[in-house]
Amino acid sequence: MAGRSDHEIVPVHEILKLKEVNELLEGKKITLENLPKILESDPQCKRLGARQGHVVRINRRENGSAYPYYRVVVEG
Repeated sequence: MAGRSDHEIVPVHEILKLKEVNELLEGKKITLENLPKILESDPQCKRLGARQGHVVRINRRENGSAYPYYRVVVEG
């Protein structure tokens, strides 16, 4: 599920499927605890319906290039 804010400077956020999460963690040889956090109360998490433990990919664009950032949703 992907979501774009109504504001043009907010990047696209999407919840990863379990298979995508496993591929990300295995590929980077990390665990969920190693990912940066995003609060469940974040406006984009609320918009997506993201819950604690979900991993959100944030597709940022800079100088014409796209850069994915990953955050694990935590309580708060």
